[in-house]
Amino acid sequence: MAERATEQIVIDATPEELLRVLLNFERYPDWAGDIKDVQVLERDDEGRGTLVAYRAAAMGQSARYTLAYDYSDIPNSMSWKLTEGSIMRVLDGSYTFEAQDTGTLVTYHLEVDLIVPIPGFVKRRAEGKIMGTALRELKKFVESA
Repeated sequence: MAERATEQIVIDATPEELLRVLLNFERYPDWAGDIKDVQVLERDDEGRGTLVAYRAAAMGQSARYTLAYDYSDIPNSMSWKLTEGSIMRVLDGSYTFEAQDTGTLVTYHLEVDLIVPIPGFVKRRAEGKIMGTALRELKKFVESA
């Protein structure tokens, strides 16, 4: 069964600035530590990646997965669904953006179901690490630009 989790962080940037970083998939290895390689397989009419293949470090091994992106609620959110994965059945999620006086509140939703059965508490700890690290790395990259 898939586990769901949500985390939030305030980043000193506008939603548009955050989207510029998040839509530049080829640069993910520059700021997202676990992402080793990214290939945009398909793009929409605006040049945004709609099908993106990743290679990432996961639990001591290399994981490959492909995500299909949905931009129907841009600039308020962007979401994705797993189309193919080497160690997961589900890797669906979204970023939502809420402009505030001090920056943007970013909410990260993630749903994960691994192929290999592992105890729920281990899965939850891994999700927390993935989400917390992703948000902190995004914040650091955006705010240092």
